[in-house]
Amino acid sequence: MFRVGQRALWQTLSRASIYSTIPAASRSIHTQFKATQRSLAPSLLFGSAVALSLALSVQNQIHLDEEQDVTLDPATSIAFPNTLKIQSKSPLPTFTLLGVGVRTVSFLGLKVYSVGLYVDLTNPNIPKGATPEETLDYLVRNCACVLRIMPTRSTSYSHLRDGFVRTLQARTQLCRQRGLLSNEEEHGIQSPLRKFKSMFPNTPLTKHTPLDILLLAPEPGQPRSLIVRDLGAVQNDWLAREFFLAYFEGDGISPPMKSSVLKRLQDVAK
Repeated sequence: MFRVGQRALWQTLSRASIYSTIPAASRSIHTQFKATQRSLAPSLLFGSAVALSLALSVQNQIHLDEEQDVTLDPATSIAFPNTLKIQSKSPLPTFTLLGVGVRTVSFLGLKVYSVGLYVDLTNPNIPKGATPEETLDYLVRNCACVLRIMPTRSTSYSHLRDGFVRTLQARTQLCRQRGLLSNEEEHGIQSPLRKFKSMFPNTPLTKHTPLDILLLAPEPGQPRSLIVRDLGAVQNDWLAREFFLAYFEGDGISPPMKSSVLKRLQDVAK
């Protein structure tokens, strides 16, 4: 199977975009706040990944200054930085935004949150000739990824948790029906799933506060880690991988995000 080169893929992805990038506000508007803006670096703490002996103390290094571009979710006008840099005790890669979209519920189309998919594209080695769907599946299975969730209104961690758990339960049933989940694997995810549920407190999550969920890249001999900012981590290959893949099953948990990601990958392949 042929593979594309690292540098060519990175340059192509950097040029490809399905949204108009939104430059930060002009220098004249923000002159009096410039020094303050540059001092802001919101701290993001990720839970320890026990199997990997990680104690992540994460700091969001995104600065929306003159040089930083963002992408807006057209349905909510929530901004997502086009690159995401995270500092931790164990070095993490720079993540590239592949697409954003809104998550809606009920027949009324109530907007719950905007979500963006970030992927480490440092050395993806994507198979040449892969379709956008195959490329997306390959990236989730082989690269570090981040889902950034931004509530459109004030909510709670427990409310989001309930949605995540329902997603994983539906994913379990679907994989069982497809013959992709053995009895041993299903038994093995029960303890990590209980831990995942217990990590979310019954406390508010304010409007437009980012919740970052990180999928670490595979490591030989270690289960993959699913890390939720400020809350903790679970280690289980199936749970970590399938949580991300569930966002792109069928029409997707956020159809606009799935569509934007696939279009981005399709543009890259041209």
